[in-house]
Amino acid sequence: MKNVSKYKVEKGILIPLIILAIISITTIYSAQQLLTDSNTLYLKQAMWFGIGFILAYIVMYIGNDFLYKNVYILYIIGIISLIALLLFAPTINNAKAWFSIPGVGTIQPSEFMKIILILTLARIINDFNNKYDNPTIKDEFLFLIKVIIIVMIPSILTFLQPDTGVVLIYLLITICMLFVSGIRYRWFLVAIGLIALVLAIVLGIYFINDDLFIKMFGSDFFYRIDRLLDWQHGSGMQLENAMMAIGSAGLFGSGFGNTPIYIPEAHTDFIFSVFASNYGLIGSLCLIGLLIYFDTKIISLGIKSYNNINKYTIAGIIGMLIYQQVQNIGMTLGLMPITGITLPFISYGGSSLLSYMLMAGIIFSISNENLRFTNK
Repeated sequence: MKNVSKYKVEKGILIPLIILAIISITTIYSAQQLLTDSNTLYLKQAMWFGIGFILAYIVMYIGNDFLYKNVYILYIIGIISLIALLLFAPTINNAKAWFSIPGVGTIQPSEFMKIILILTLARIINDFNNKYDNPTIKDEFLFLIKVIIIVMIPSILTFLQPDTGVVLIYLLITICMLFVSGIRYRWFLVAIGLIALVLAIVLGIYFINDDLFIKMFGSDFFYRIDRLLDWQHGSGMQLENAMMAIGSAGLFGSGFGNTPIYIPEAHTDFIFSVFASNYGLIGSLCLIGLLIYFDTKIISLGIKSYNNINKYTIAGIIGMLIYQQVQNIGMTLGLMPITGITLPFISYGGSSLLSYMLMAGIIFSISNENLRFTNK
């Protein structure tokens, strides 16, 4: 029997995460020449990473079983926090999405709700599969109704903030987890048909009669749809400057700390454009390659897992990660609409980074469980 430490993480997951942390901190440092409000953001990011790694190892120490067992309590806490936002949070950037805590900064509950939703759906799917060896269509229908209710409550509350980008992440998480749940694939055809019908009706009203659309859905939803559909023509300074910074970088970039073109939100939404401006096409391809390698190691971890509930959790995590990576880099290159979605483990942010590190803790726990099982 091999002598294995009680708590151990696969190097193929831990090392890329450490490299991403270094890239994040140094790129935020490089972006500071473009910022006017603070010159210590890279130090704060380093602090958040330090706290995040501690939280990740705490999660690994207590184990995912504890989280699965108490996930409904976490879900209720998450829903209460989203309701409290709408009632008590200050309006920041025309949205009620953050609690402001003196001496700490802002906290965005929807970031943590993504992780809670993954754990909740994993528990629901696992309980369903343990209960039914060969579920009927009726059993699956009732199961899907339960899933829809669980997902729609935070989706509606988050949409009202308003934060359409996070709502899309909720829905994508759900689709990925249901896809590996074992239910009949015909349900996905039904869902695609219903979604297509609803989109056709909504977009039909949008294109045919603006006034009727605003009366039915409100002006706020109208402008959100308008921004999504007209993103290529109404890109604005953010996208134009980001694309110029990337395009002028060449193969090897302008060098560390040298971003010759001003980029709004350089440390958050458009941090990839700062990195690309510094290191050029070669550096950008290396970063994308690192992200792909990190994602494939997580997928491999889920495939090797001996616990089905962990497989469902990994499906939700990888769906969320890949979508945010593609969306953020895509919008920076002008290939996707600008939705305000950050680049995981790279963009600056306390709440978002801590939520990703909690997710990393869940991954660490699954990795540790696999290593201990295989070395018994």
